[in-house]
Amino acid sequence: MEKRVTFSKWTVGILFAVPQLLLIFTFFYWPAGQAVYWSLTLQQPWGGGNIWVGLDNFKSILSSADYWNSITASLVFAGISTGLAMFIALVLAALTDRQLAGSRFYRVVLIWPYGIAAPALALAFRFILAPEAGFMAVVNRMWPGFWDPGLDGVDAMASIIAAFSWKYVGYNFIFFLAAFQAIPRSLIEAAAMDGSGVVRRFFDIQFPLITPTIFFLLVINITESFQDSFGIVDIMTSGGPANATNLMVYKIYSDGFKGLDYSGAAAQSIILMLLIIVLTIFQFRFIERRVHYR
Repeated sequence: MEKRVTFSKWTVGILFAVPQLLLIFTFFYWPAGQAVYWSLTLQQPWGGGNIWVGLDNFKSILSSADYWNSITASLVFAGISTGLAMFIALVLAALTDRQLAGSRFYRVVLIWPYGIAAPALALAFRFILAPEAGFMAVVNRMWPGFWDPGLDGVDAMASIIAAFSWKYVGYNFIFFLAAFQAIPRSLIEAAAMDGSGVVRRFFDIQFPLITPTIFFLLVINITESFQDSFGIVDIMTSGGPANATNLMVYKIYSDGFKGLDYSGAAAQSIILMLLIIVLTIFQFRFIERRVHYR
């Protein structure tokens, strides 16, 4: 029989739950509540109280062309970086799962990038992709002016996408490899005996069975692309050139801490949170239908 652990008194269970509830309240509900309150008031930059303005902060933000440019840039960044990171990780995990030569070595090395802090990663990529040194300098000598993230917005966006994608390839690789290894080998061997090639086995057997993992990583990558991109943008481009990489999360920082517009930054954080919630609901509502749970 299955044994279940029970407490002699219900207060014991409450005491075990209190630390976790305090952490959630302190680091989520309280800051979120403060952000909502600040977004509805006009905070003084150097203290001295606030003035209730209602939805004026939201009206001002949503009427700004710069803010809509920030939303567009964030959506482009999220879409391309998520697709790139997941595709590369999927291919690498599929190859590693086949036990090719050196697969044990790759299994360890490919996980390391995710352990690098975003600012350190961004600093490395800033030098790697610099137009005056490194690999891209060679390209610029062959085609003068081909690459310059400091002046070209498309190049700047490509550079932060490359850095973010490289970091999350390692994260996605862990889950994809675990999903591949969870598939019974008997299915793969039976398909191989029936004459199915590697590509056919992947699309007919492996891919449908790992769709829950793909869906999970899709939600996580899109969410993190809106939140975890700050360090990369701050070090590599600082939102430039001409606000081409001024993503929503970085605009909150620049308006709040550099422009001292705390109320506007709070309103932007609420909009960012709502956008992530809407995107998550959309994924669960429409994309999850294609997921095959075993």
